[in-house]
Amino acid sequence: MSLDPVRRPTLSAEVLGTLRRQITDGVWPVGTRIPPEPELMRQLGVARGTVREAVRALAHAGLLEVRQGDGTYVRAASELSGAVQRLYNDRASAELLDVRDALEGKAARLAATHATNEDLDALAAALERRAAAWASRDFDGWASADWEFHTRVADASGNTLLAVLYRNLTEPLRASMSGFWERPGFNGADPAGHEDLLAALHGKDPAEAARQADANINATAEWHRSTT
Repeated sequence: MSLDPVRRPTLSAEVLGTLRRQITDGVWPVGTRIPPEPELMRQLGVARGTVREAVRALAHAGLLEVRQGDGTYVRAASELSGAVQRLYNDRASAELLDVRDALEGKAARLAATHATNEDLDALAAALERRAAAWASRDFDGWASADWEFHTRVADASGNTLLAVLYRNLTEPLRASMSGFWERPGFNGADPAGHEDLLAALHGKDPAEAARQADANINATAEWHRSTT
């Protein structure tokens, strides 16, 4: 049996891979503007057409967003996250809550068994920042701390695939939270699914941890229905 010759990747594929790693490795975080074409051409030592081809491919994959007259911005940290964001544009928040319900309940149950002391300390610190931000009406800080708490619970589950899937939902799920605090009845200091969940994790109680995760989602869904 003969083997096909190994072919060297094209220059455009190499450039695409380099730019993609800048995004997936977090060198260019979500929301930041990437360097302009002339700078990319200089740093990579390639022609304008090669840079444009790579940028178009990454935009098609959902990782970049080209804004005419403004620049090119990082839209998502992975192809999966980009695909979810495109899908979210045509879906209601209720569907995102269904996804959170499926993932967060399982993550909380697993975290009750697998969370380390370091995980629990990090979760407690995130909740402290969340409470302080809510008290000071720092809503961006509140959203960041709240989301950090939930992603750390997923990380503490010990299930790498679950954690990766959850993190790839970060941008659309955070976007679904935008403006929550401007609507009546929203309580960003509710301990259900947060401080109460952390207590269940400390107690290594999988059933209570899952119940607390469900309580948070159910409260959010009920509030969402009452304000729409």
